[in-house]
Amino acid sequence: MSRLDQTLAMDRRRFVRAALVGGGLLVVGGGLLAPRLFAAANTPVGRPGKVLLEVFASDGRDLGPREVPRLVLTDAQWRQRLSPAAFTIMRRAGTERAFSGDHENPGTKGLFRCAACDTALYDAATEFDSGTGWPSFWQPIAERNVIRIRDSSFGMVRTAISCAGCDSHLGHVFDDGPRPTGLRYCMNSVALRFVPRTTA
Repeated sequence: MSRLDQTLAMDRRRFVRAALVGGGLLVVGGGLLAPRLFAAANTPVGRPGKVLLEVFASDGRDLGPREVPRLVLTDAQWRQRLSPAAFTIMRRAGTERAFSGDHENPGTKGLFRCAACDTALYDAATEFDSGTGWPSFWQPIAERNVIRIRDSSFGMVRTAISCAGCDSHLGHVFDDGPRPTGLRYCMNSVALRFVPRTTA
């Protein structure tokens, strides 16, 4: 490899590193997405292994913690499993347009589950009308069922929320919510599946 080729290769590596570490933006399909490494379509994406989740029945009963396999799929399998919008948001850390979702309905009894792996995420009793255009909750149904990740994309420092069962991006949490927690878990509608509460 010539000295010029070595220099160009080094500059490419520096650019990619700066884009990833410095919160560079990726433009995909006309939308802005948080930076990430894109794997080949047939390469599993995620951390294989087991995860301890709090399991909930369809009537809302807490069945306790259980160790279950974390859902790890290839990008091609995720595309088959999710709608195009859900794939962009959940696997590429995108954000849906405000007021475009279906789940702003505080007061309806039921559970919100992960649209990708069915992990229980929020009880509808903790949903509130934040006026932001995204479903908002003041706490998750179980702390172990969500993962907090530092997100420094778009020139801001935020806390992103992912599903512990499959590592799918759900939304962000902010400290401007109501009592008793003062938190606002601002979620993307397409990342959630609402299940009305059944009788025991």
